[in-house]
Amino acid sequence: MIIYSGHMEENAQHSEGVAIMLSKEAQKTLIGWEPISARIIMAKFKTTNKRISLNIIQCYAPTNGAEDNIKEEFYQLLEETTRKCSSKDITILMGDLNAKVGSDNTGYEQVMGRHGLGEMNENGELFANHCANHNLVIGGTVFPHKNVIYI
Repeated sequence: MIIYSGHMEENAQHSEGVAIMLSKEAQKTLIGWEPISARIIMAKFKTTNKRISLNIIQCYAPTNGAEDNIKEEFYQLLEETTRKCSSKDITILMGDLNAKVGSDNTGYEQVMGRHGLGEMNENGELFANHCANHNLVIGGTVFPHKNVIYI
């Protein structure tokens, strides 16, 4: 099963959008989902603990070079979507954030580790600030990565 949020052209072709693909097991635990925009979709799942749900927010952020108003609109929608998630639930924000958070976590110690790559860019700062506002951790920065050489 695929749940999708985005645009549909007249001939039923999808253009833009984000989706979440669910296994049969995941389908059984799906409580509901909400298409937010062509860049954000949210799904809620049951967990083994009846009082805690799992929220998945799948997104595709504008690139670092996008116009500021497009980025502001995206992060405003992401803010509204994240606020819908109960703080007692598990929330996973995933997708392509088009952000570099870098390895310097000064001021963001509660949000990220020191294992990011490069230096933080503007999108990285927007993303890190969003995570800090919602007690989310940027998982890709917590553990060291293996150096991979591409040939």
